[in-house]
Amino acid sequence: MHRQDKKLSEGGFPKVNTMIKWVYLVLGGIAGTILRYVVSGMVYETTGTGFPYGTLVVNGSGCFVIGFLACLSEEKFIVGPDMRVLLMAGFCGAFTTFSTFMLETANLMKGGETLKALGNVVLSLIVGFVLFRLGVLLAELI
Repeated sequence: MHRQDKKLSEGGFPKVNTMIKWVYLVLGGIAGTILRYVVSGMVYETTGTGFPYGTLVVNGSGCFVIGFLACLSEEKFIVGPDMRVLLMAGFCGAFTTFSTFMLETANLMKGGETLKALGNVVLSLIVGFVLFRLGVLLAELI
């Protein structure tokens, strides 16, 4: 029996526990997406669009939220695996991928991998900006 086959029920459908996690992921993603749009819009209405304050606020608050939730789940054991899927992967993942980036960087630091953490920061910024510019250049050709 293949490893994937164990996740399927008798009728070939995903087991209930797996389906519930997918539902949590989707619900968290919907909420995170909507809140990102609302929060960044409110900030831009206040500050204007001359600087990406809306994105800065969303990314900063997402980092705060995922740090808070990571502590509650990993150190306090208050947030269980299903709620991690809903809140951390679903909500924070849709609200901002920057929060996931920060969590992964912090985990590298926690594991004593300071150079890898620094490399993750530098590479993410450089590669992200280069790929962004390549996307713009490609789109300009259309």
